[in-house]
Amino acid sequence: MRKELIDRINELAHKKKAEGLTEEEKVEQAELRAEYLAEFRKNFRRQLEDVRFVEDLTEAELEEIAREKNLM
Repeated sequence: MRKELIDRINELAHKKKAEGLTEEEKVEQAELRAEYLAEFRKNFRRQLEDVRFVEDLTEAELEEIAREKNLM
């Protein structure tokens, strides 16, 4: 996630609590939140697609995973 995106979302959230937002800022906040959620969902889906169940792996795949863990 882009740090600038998160920083701006937080900045608008703090301003909303402190003094309120203009109509333009409300629109910007909604657009930024939509962008953030789309990126979050994309990343989460990618993580889920990379999940593998140990029961479904072959012995060779299990050995490869073990070797990768030892390298880390």
